[in-house]
Amino acid sequence: MTAPDHHLAVDVPPAGRSGIALLVIAVAQLMIVLDGTIVTVALPSIQNGLHLAGPDLNWILTVYALAFGGLLLAGGRAADLFGRRRMFRLGLIVFAAASLLGGLATTGAVLIVARALQGLSAAIIAPTALSLLAATFPAGPRRTKALGVYGAMGALGSVVGLLVGGALTEYLNWRWILFVNIPIALIPLAGSGVFSPGGARRSGVDLPGPLTATLGFGALVLAVNQADQEGWTAPIVLGSAIAAFVLLTAFALLQRFGTDPMVPPAILANRGRAGANIVMLLMGAGMLATFYFLTLYMQVVKDYSPMLTGVAYLPFAAGMGIGAGSVGPALLAKSSVRVVSASGMVVAAMGMVWFAMLSPHQNPFAVLLPAQLVAGAGLGMVMVAITIAGVQDVQPRDTGVAAGLINTSQQIGGAIGLAVLASVATQITEGRAAGTTPPAALTSGYTASLLVGGGLYLLGGLVAVVTFARTDEPRTGGPDDVSQPTLSRDVDAR
Repeated sequence: MTAPDHHLAVDVPPAGRSGIALLVIAVAQLMIVLDGTIVTVALPSIQNGLHLAGPDLNWILTVYALAFGGLLLAGGRAADLFGRRRMFRLGLIVFAAASLLGGLATTGAVLIVARALQGLSAAIIAPTALSLLAATFPAGPRRTKALGVYGAMGALGSVVGLLVGGALTEYLNWRWILFVNIPIALIPLAGSGVFSPGGARRSGVDLPGPLTATLGFGALVLAVNQADQEGWTAPIVLGSAIAAFVLLTAFALLQRFGTDPMVPPAILANRGRAGANIVMLLMGAGMLATFYFLTLYMQVVKDYSPMLTGVAYLPFAAGMGIGAGSVGPALLAKSSVRVVSASGMVVAAMGMVWFAMLSPHQNPFAVLLPAQLVAGAGLGMVMVAITIAGVQDVQPRDTGVAAGLINTSQQIGGAIGLAVLASVATQITEGRAAGTTPPAALTSGYTASLLVGGGLYLLGGLVAVVTFARTDEPRTGGPDDVSQPTLSRDVDAR
């Protein structure tokens, strides 16, 4: 499956400049993917440096996911309205400025605002970069090669983020995980002149849609977080819950009756595509929380250094690579999306059950490292299968929106899931605090939440079984035929 061409005029640069164009796009992709993991390893250092309360710490991850996921489709639409190159440059400038603001932050509130701005700018950069790729490289071998480089940057960015985050935090300080984005952003900004400005469409941007969705999910997350500290009957909790209901209801009405909805109704009218987004939402809910709790376990309970924490995550990255790059495509060549996605969710849930066996003084080779390999492999399988299911049988004009919606579901699921599972961890830890040591109480909270995350994966597997067709046509062209949807997602998500 190649990247969609719909409504994109291909502006092929001279041969000598096409390499520069690909480098610019690849570095931009590397930056936003790297930023998704580089902060994770530094969370305990950030908490100590800014004196953040435990329930406030997860906002550093949550607000980025909310802004990124909630505004992703609007960011792509804005590129259509104002020009791809202009919006690409704007996104890079805002991302660099937000990184500077975050690096200089002296309070948790300032850092959270900076992370929200990073998420907003990433929501502009991600779809615009892929749209520039599709507009620059014509369909065929050149675009396939470019998509391969783009996809590789996504996989590389996750691993590099963990390692670089650990190294910067340990040998400099946590602020450098944000400062490092500034020179990285300047590279694609300096090279963006290689692209043509890109035409604009006459249709507008559905700003009320993404704004009501993002604010609604944000209010829901705030209600869950504050309930830990104030109780479910506190005015701020009830007010946030009511606001979430009103805003999300408004979003649903806007999508149903609006003249230019962010998500065309036809996309989710198909049961399989609707199921794919639910599965991705549930997977995102467990996945972001897994990184959060494992980081706290390794650094707070086990007293690992940030660098060692980054290295300890390598089995997870390896498992994802195996699942997405080998096992998943091979199974899809012989069986259905339904079987592969449900099987992947079960494998990932097995990894979460294994995590539930963690203890404060345990050898990492007993649970921590092998469980990561298993969970990562299962999630990699799911990602390949769900990317296909999310765009299956969609009309050509809606391919980009359907692909972008999968990414949105993952980000929003991560934000909501982390809020809920962090609340579970807090309740369990507080309940065990009186009868055991602090490391044991913390580990109990972390493992209980990871077990609940495993339950979310099993629920996702059940959704896949119920909503996906029983007899999808196997991909007879071999594993290579199923790798392209993963690499081309979000193309034309505008």
